[in-house]
Amino acid sequence: MLLRIFRRKHTYAAALLIERFFKTKIAKLAFCASAAASLGLLAYCKYADFFIENFNAVTGLSVPLLNVALPIGISFYTFQILSYVIDVYRGDVPAQRNFIDLAMYIAMFPQLIAGPIVRYSDIEKNLKRRKTTLEDASEGMTRFSVGLAKKILLANSAALIVSEFKAFEEKTVLFYWLYAAAYMLHIYFDFSGYSDMAIGLGRVFGFRFSENFNYPYISASITEFWRRWHISLGGWFRDYLYIPLGGNRVKPIRHVFNIIVVWAATGFWHGASWNFILWGLLYAVLLLFEKYVLPVKYRFSVPMHIYTLFFLMLGFVLFDSANVGEALLCFKSMFGFAGIPVANTASLYYLRSNLVLLVIAAIGATPLPKRIYEKIGKTTVGGKVLAVLTPAAAVASVAVCTAYLIDGSFNPFVYFRF
Repeated sequence: MLLRIFRRKHTYAAALLIERFFKTKIAKLAFCASAAASLGLLAYCKYADFFIENFNAVTGLSVPLLNVALPIGISFYTFQILSYVIDVYRGDVPAQRNFIDLAMYIAMFPQLIAGPIVRYSDIEKNLKRRKTTLEDASEGMTRFSVGLAKKILLANSAALIVSEFKAFEEKTVLFYWLYAAAYMLHIYFDFSGYSDMAIGLGRVFGFRFSENFNYPYISASITEFWRRWHISLGGWFRDYLYIPLGGNRVKPIRHVFNIIVVWAATGFWHGASWNFILWGLLYAVLLLFEKYVLPVKYRFSVPMHIYTLFFLMLGFVLFDSANVGEALLCFKSMFGFAGIPVANTASLYYLRSNLVLLVIAAIGATPLPKRIYEKIGKTTVGGKVLAVLTPAAAVASVAVCTAYLIDGSFNPFVYFRF
């Protein structure tokens, strides 16, 4: 709490100084001080032990770890603070003179701890003047109930498969692939579910947050996937790192450098571990492959869908691993190089038991349910029926999810740890 108050105060003061002394050395000094304070606190809380561990590994020393408790969602609100200060420094938005309004922007609870990352420019006008209609409240609560159902009914159910896999000793190749598919669905419904809930609550209170997901698993390339997945984070790195580095309007060798820097930073943003950095670099390599190697005629085809899902699955295995060694073991096991059987009775049982769930989740990750809903709603009779069933389904969804929460175990959102 004290950390957040300090950040709000230094952000508030820095933005006012930047605007007062716009395009002068004082403005530049205020900007650098604010950015250093934000990134410094993030580095201390999230990355200090990572650097100490690697320093000890290189030097052979035994510098004690700090074991700093990581504030929930620190990566998200740090980026919101940075975007605000950068936009004021660029002259894109005026500095907020009301400290309470700025604090509300930084600490807005619906999306504070797991996104989407909201730009100050997107909600600047709503901080003082906003209205909430009955339609806004209705649509917001419906959206919230959809997100809650995604989290409780689909994400948590897929997480059970992941937990059972990790606890099971006699693993097989089939079980590894089942785990990879389950985790891939788990993280999507967990994170997109949170985003839906945040967007829904924001709508209830008169805010319109940007969409954070657009059915990423229907992508036909890694490039397309990252335009559909965690859109607010991708937009942040594009506008505040990639474009300032020169974007793609540079020589190819410089463009390669820019992509590597941005995706190494994206991986490191997710966590203080080498597997996250390698996860980011994996996508840098794939994006460069699609840009410079893959022929245009092959970029939008069925094989490309398969290629995309294949590397996404491998990427999420790396993402979920505790370290690089664990990830390598998973990869060896998935491709039959770890001396384990292809399948056994237990893995076949888990596949049969969870096949319906996986199929439902896979269909739910596509636009098909939404398209069917919209098609029904366009008819006269269908529209009247949905007008009654939609709010009833939202209430029923919240009731069912509440029952699951009461009976189930604690299962936090994946992105709470970032």
